[in-house]
This record gives sequence, structure tokens and C-alpha cells, in this order.
Amino acid sequence: MADKELLEVTHIYSAAPCRAPQWEKQGVQLSEAQEAAADTMKEFVRDGQFHAALLDGVTGAGKTEVYFEAIAEALKNSKQVLLLLPEIALSNAFLERFKKRFGCAPALWHSHLSTGQRKTTWRGVAEGETKVVVGARSALYLPYQDLGLIIIDEEHDPAYKQEDGVIYHARDMAIVRAHIGKFPILLVSATPSLETISNCWSGRYAHLHLPDRHGGARLPDMHIVDMKADKPDRQHFIAPPLLEALEANLEAGEQSLLFLNRRGYAPLTICRTCGHRMACPRCTAWLVEHKKRNRLECHHCGYFHQVPKTCPECDDVESFAACGPGVERIMEEVTALLPDARSVILASDMNDDPEQLKALLADIRAHKYDIVIGTQIIAKGHHFPKLTLVGVIDADLGLQGGDLRAAERTYQLLHQVAGRAGREELPGRVYLQTFYPENKVMLALAGHERDTFLDVEAHEREMAHMPPYSRLAGIIVSGKDERQVLDVSKMLGQSAPHGDGIITLGPADAPFYRLRGNYRRRLLVRADKKLDVQKTLAHWIGNAKIPSTVRVYIDIDPQSFF
Repeated sequence: MADKELLEVTHIYSAAPCRAPQWEKQGVQLSEAQEAAADTMKEFVRDGQFHAALLDGVTGAGKTEVYFEAIAEALKNSKQVLLLLPEIALSNAFLERFKKRFGCAPALWHSHLSTGQRKTTWRGVAEGETKVVVGARSALYLPYQDLGLIIIDEEHDPAYKQEDGVIYHARDMAIVRAHIGKFPILLVSATPSLETISNCWSGRYAHLHLPDRHGGARLPDMHIVDMKADKPDRQHFIAPPLLEALEANLEAGEQSLLFLNRRGYAPLTICRTCGHRMACPRCTAWLVEHKKRNRLECHHCGYFHQVPKTCPECDDVESFAACGPGVERIMEEVTALLPDARSVILASDMNDDPEQLKALLADIRAHKYDIVIGTQIIAKGHHFPKLTLVGVIDADLGLQGGDLRAAERTYQLLHQVAGRAGREELPGRVYLQTFYPENKVMLALAGHERDTFLDVEAHEREMAHMPPYSRLAGIIVSGKDERQVLDVSKMLGQSAPHGDGIITLGPADAPFYRLRGNYRRRLLVRADKKLDVQKTLAHWIGNAKIPSTVRVYIDIDPQSFF
């Protein structure tokens, strides 16, 4: 009947999200610095050419309100807008602000959406009906009909780097996308990456600066707690100065945040009798105890098993001891020391449902909890009016290991979490517990000297000929057969490029020599920026005979070295 045109075929599908945002609605009253930054971005949007700009402002400076003005200008010109966020959790805090400003919710794109939601958004974007998309890094690859502005919030965040499967950096790919499409891109951060700030120093990016917090709020007072001098009690992890501050804050009716970027109860479980450490059978990693679930878990491959009653090495009964703290252990300590406080844990493994997380964040904003114990999920993008005290349990945690960006990332993370304190009229205080109070990161945080820290870090990188003053490429050889992995990595090392402006280091065992059951070896290529690294690597790896059972990954500009 349809072939004989007796039936009319009608396609039924859900309406596209974010079809008619009200760009003409007035936003909040902007400060002079905000107005100047917004005017610059609006001019870039109207220009219809590629422009890259960094919106750089202290935490709480009102950067979101500035880029809302740029979004409004793009919508006024009938352009689509993409806003990338590093964490799905940040979208919950962002949605209400967007709806209040533009009268409708943006389209979302991330891994937690259902198939139906993805289809609806994909179709809306492809047909040009959906005007604003807020999403994770994969939102960059939607089929936009008329994209006119990209905004990368928290541009420094390592979550923008995809390290599994197809390896790419969403921030860098977004810049390429904007350049190809001839439209502006705005990078937003209170702690910009050294790569981005160096592009501002060289004049490649416009630098839009917001020096002060919005609405008259001031930056929090910083306190360094020397853990060698102010030691907590045995088997405790909150130092006396921080405990006193928690008690005073609780008595004043204000909120506190205890930050520790370590999930679970304890990062290591060890036998008191023989010293056996519970390790993952598939990875070079210790198993993390999760007391609430009564099991040991590997945070790299997902392997887990129940906490054993006897030691597998010496058969001693109930001889295991938890070493070091995770957020669950800090919660246990807070409950014992401050039993009247309403406390809650905020961590990705305990709050992985988006709706549950949204409700919990709303409860925190409504001051239904006095003390929040959280990992990096709470470090950025959230605004809690009554939160005036931040305590960092282990400020040295990120400084461990051989990552060339260790100091930069530790500064960024601690600066972001410190920025949760005192964002409105109540003054904020931050306590950093450290065993290295003279470390450059701690001194920069204590003195609010971000630019000085960046200058020192840039000088050290330049002296070492490391990014952003050179190019790096990581070569990872991986496979189930250890002998094959060793042979292939040795062969690649023997034929590796060396010469004027290029050097290859390795092969060497990866820090995680075994990961998800695969043995791993690494090589590192360092080259001058003027050299075509991709072409050199393609010739080198392309001429090597590599067994099908061995995989060779090429990671241009690696962000981690595990």
C-alpha cells in the first residue's frame, strides 16, 4: 500500500534538544574586566575567522558569565556552539546556570546517555536544530551543520587526553577543528596549562584576564601545615591545626571540605606477620581496600576479590593491616573525632549515577552536610555558598613519580580545590598538609603566586628541552607474551631515530610493567619543534616487522608516562 501511495510515510522522532535558546535574555551585571573580555570574544565571533583566546581568571572570577556572552553572540548570528567539559559531573552544576541564562537546557553528549538520547541529539545537531551542545571530548566529533564557536572549560584538565584506542587530545583537536572551520575557540581556566600560557606569551593566542573574584569575594587565606612538626595522632591523618579549624567551622555553622585524591579505604593492604602485599594478578599495582564493600580492587583493570581471612603467603589468620588513607578512612576518622557533624563522601566510584550525584550536590549546596570528604570530582566547577574551609589531607600526593608535569598538575589540582572556599561573602581558609613545606608548589599556593610558579616551571622545562619547548612522542610496546614484547622493543630501540634535533630514550620497562594482563615497554622520542615528528615516526615504525600479537602504540605529546 505504501508503494501504491495509499499510505503516507511519516517519520516520528523526539524533538531536537536546545532548539530555541533565548540569546537575547540579559545575563548578570558584569564587572569592567568581565565586560572587556566578553566584548573581545563577541568581536571574534562576529569576525567569522579563526581566533584562539585564553580566558584566564582566578577561581570564582565569573568566567562562565563571560563565555555566556560569547555563546549569546554566536546564537544571535545563527551559529551552533560546542562547550566541552572534562568531567560529566560538572555538567550537573552547569545546567541550571545555562537554563537560567538562556531559558532552556543545552543538549548533552557523554557516555552515560541512553541510545535514544544519543540519536535525538545526533539528529538535532546534524539538521542544525540543536544550537548548543555541552559534552565530554567525544562531542567534538558530532556532525555540526554550522558550528561557530567552541569553548573548552578547564582546558588544562588531563581528562581531555584520550589514551585508549585512538589516542588524541580533545583540546588540541578542537583548536584544529576551529582553524579548519574558520571560527573562534575559547580556552577557559584558572590554572592554564604551560602549553596554552606559552602560546599567549608568544602572541599566538589572545589573553583575556580576570584578576579578581566576582561580587567582591576575596581569595581564601592559605595555611601550610608542616606534617613533620604538627603530626597527627598514630593511625590518624588529620593534623591538629586542621582539626581545630574543622571544629571552629562546625561551631560557626559553616561547611568544610576535606580533599584527598584517593578512592577507597586504604591504597595498600599488608600482612603484619610476613609483609606480604596484596597485589593485582593482572597489573603492576597494589589492590585498594574498599571497606564498605569488604573487598580489594584494582583501579586499573577492575579486578577485585573479597578481603581474605588468611594471608596467602604465611597462612596467618586476620593479620592484614591497612596502610595509608583513602576517603573512606578519612570519613571514619571524621566520624570518630566529630560525631555531631553531618558528613558525606563524594567520589566517582561511590556516586557514579548522574541523578544520584545531582541530588547529592544539591544537598551540599542546601547545607544538609557539614563536612564533605571528596576526591577530584569536587575540585572544580562547583559553587557551595556556605563552604569556607578546605583541608587537603595529602598535598604531596601528586608530586610522586617521574611525570614531567607532576609539579604543574599538583599546583593546578590544589589551586582548583582551594578555590572552593569562600566564594561568596564569607571568607575562606585553606589548610595544606605537607611534608615538603619548602616545595615550590606549596610556596606558590601559599602566596597566591601562580605567575611566578609558571615562570619557574617554564624556565626549568626550557633548560631541560622539554615541552612546550620541544616535542615528545611515546612509543608503547604491549602484548601478552613477555619475550615478544622484549624482542620488539629491543628491535625498535636499535633502529630508533637519533641525530641533529632528535633523540630516542629507551626501551625501558613502563612504570606499570603489566597492565590488564599485557606486558609493556616504552620508548620516548624528543625532537625539536621544527622537525616533522609524525613523518619520522611513520617511517621508523612502518619499516619494522612487528608480530600481530604485539601492539605498538604511538602517543604524540604524551600527557602521562605510566
